Amino acid sequence: MADHAPDAPRPSGPGAHLTADERAAWLDAGRRLFAAECRFFFAAQRIDQLPPPAGAEVAFAGRSNVGKSSLTNALTGRHSLARISGRPGRTKQLNFFDLGGRLVLVDMPGYGYAEAAESVKEDWQGLMFDYLRGRPTLRRVLLLLDARIEIKESDRAVMDLLDRAAVTYQFVLTKSDDVKPAALAAKRAEVAALARRHPAAHPEIATTSSETGQGIDEVRATLAELADP
Repeated sequence: MADHAPDAPRPSGPGAHLTADERAAWLDAGRRLFAAECRFFFAAQRIDQLPPPAGAEVAFAGRSNVGKSSLTNALTGRHSLARISGRPGRTKQLNFFDLGGRLVLVDMPGYGYAEAAESVKEDWQGLMFDYLRGRPTLRRVLLLLDARIEIKESDRAVMDLLDRAAVTYQFVLTKSDDVKPAALAAKRAEVAALARRHPAAHPEIATTSSETGQGIDEVRATLAELADP
């Protein structure tokens, strides 16, 4: 669950509370983690197909075409590790990637392709919800939101499901290079306010661009904090 009080002061982003030396060490831990080989090793379409829980897992969730594959590729430095699909909603399975034996990245299927929150409930009530609720090694879900567009009802439906599953999730804004600074600041404030209203939401908001590399080092460092030693 979330580890913050509802009205507590919020840092402006991951690592914002650190001193310069602490931040350098924090970023270096992320760099070292993601210098390891990352390889696909499993896919599951049913709950009984999941690999046995082993090391720490972090799952990536978001609307179709939000940039999940691009973010995964940017984090790992592999241009084709996660496939970037032109057919939203095609894949409804969990894909598992091992990162150097210390962290497993789990790519969840995109949602929202039917433009309706009801479709999220139907698709995610089965395998996805069971995975979220019952996976003991799942440390966090990164919930990606497109910084350029408004938050959709399907996003809100997934937030509600994550709250019900009692899984800590962290908002990651994507495609921030395509947003002017004032609009991006307003979007960050909107999402931070949204996080305060959801019991399982983490207070820190990551802002990223897979095109420019903005925020990629910070997300790596955040994930290094969750990885096995």
